[in-house]
Amino acid sequence: MITTIVVLYLAKKSNTVKFPDFDRSVVLKIFPLPLLYVGNHVTGLASTKKLSLPMFTVLRKFTILMTMILEAYLLRKTFSRRLICSVVTIVFGAMVAASSDLAFDMEAYTFILLNDAFTAATGVYTKKKLGDQSLGKYGVLFYNSLIIVLPTLLASAFTGDLTKALLFEDWSNVAFMLCFLLSCFMGFVLMCSIVLCSFYNSALTTTVVGAIKNVAVAYIGIFVGGDYMFSWINFLGLSICMSGGIVYSYLTFNSSQPPGNNAEGTQEQKILISEDLSRKD
Repeated sequence: MITTIVVLYLAKKSNTVKFPDFDRSVVLKIFPLPLLYVGNHVTGLASTKKLSLPMFTVLRKFTILMTMILEAYLLRKTFSRRLICSVVTIVFGAMVAASSDLAFDMEAYTFILLNDAFTAATGVYTKKKLGDQSLGKYGVLFYNSLIIVLPTLLASAFTGDLTKALLFEDWSNVAFMLCFLLSCFMGFVLMCSIVLCSFYNSALTTTVVGAIKNVAVAYIGIFVGGDYMFSWINFLGLSICMSGGIVYSYLTFNSSQPPGNNAEGTQEQKILISEDLSRKD
């Protein structure tokens, strides 16, 4: 959050990016995005800690279904039957994989489902807030971090996490500091990429991009990490889930071609038909 604030503030001062100055109306315009943002991170970290990587990846697929429902409810979007069927396939595969989870943990499953809900709500509300031209892409990013950074810092101090962080032994380790600062900057790049993707596409498309990445993560996690307990039902569920994700991605990006292409194709077809008729005459 601090990295986002510093980078975007310097970029604004150098006229690299533009967003409005702070006033009282900004809080109302950005709300409830900061709360969803923190909830997404907290539940994400908690579920990652308690679940194996492949199961975390699979159960995250429920985010797609939740995003679709929220987009239909909040943004009044409609979806084709084939797209809905592919989402159902993804969820079905996730349920099959989860049904044979040999390391079932109720607390972990609660955190991951909450994380799915927070992620879906964050994506949809980000898209909704981006429709408010007064804040803009970078204004949403900047004020989202600015408003919530102090409450998050106070909350971490109250829970004792801040004390543990300050007492960490490797703050004097140059290699660790470089990696830590780089991870902070890459966190900003990731958030910026998500917002830009949502701005130019949709919250659902952004979720799909994450699902494509998860295809590789899930299968690599089976062999790397050492916390995956293999079973054929679990592996079958993973495969069904990933297959549905690939089909979903294909349908989404195939249907997002510019309408002008179809118009040109129709016009070209009409010209060919006319030429054929004239030749027959």
